[in-house]
Amino acid sequence: MTATSLLTLFTAMFVLALVPGPVVFAVIARAFSSGLKHALYLILGVLFGDFVFIILALFGLSALAQMMGETFVIIKYLSAAYLIWLGVSLLRAKTSQITLETPDHNASRADFLTGFIIALGNPKAIIFYVGFFPAFVDISKVTLQDTALILLVATLAFGSVNLAYALIASKAKQTFTSTKASNVINKTAGSLMVMTGALIAVNN
Repeated sequence: MTATSLLTLFTAMFVLALVPGPVVFAVIARAFSSGLKHALYLILGVLFGDFVFIILALFGLSALAQMMGETFVIIKYLSAAYLIWLGVSLLRAKTSQITLETPDHNASRADFLTGFIIALGNPKAIIFYVGFFPAFVDISKVTLQDTALILLVATLAFGSVNLAYALIASKAKQTFTSTKASNVINKTAGSLMVMTGALIAVNN
């Protein structure tokens, strides 16, 4: 791939990442409720899910993805239910004071898994990638180096935008320390999680 095509691909991905959607809402909710560290693990999970779709698209495995259509639909509704459950849990939570960062490795793995299932929760994501990449790269001639560059571009584009959203939400969280503010944060984050699950569920 040429530098121009990579720059064009980065620009397109960056603009797409800026548009609020399930991933953005989930990142903001996690950063707002649990802090930046948890949001970072969620972002990594989302990127890993994107990598799966990118590799499927680049190596002509779209037919396999279509065969797995029912599986993707099941993942979609399971992820939607899981996110809604997380949101309801936050809405019902009663806290006496905000805890900014909790170094819980189990929670970190759960955040990564949450991000991953959000990425896989959209059964039409593979269709997006299959239709998107031919405009920038000749899939029939893609090399391992091209694949690495595309994955890097996706990481920089999607990762930077999601990180920016996470930083903004995390900074906003740190300005509130009272019990009342803690409850407001939980309700806001919970509402965003429920909204994320709903968006995934209704996405056809």
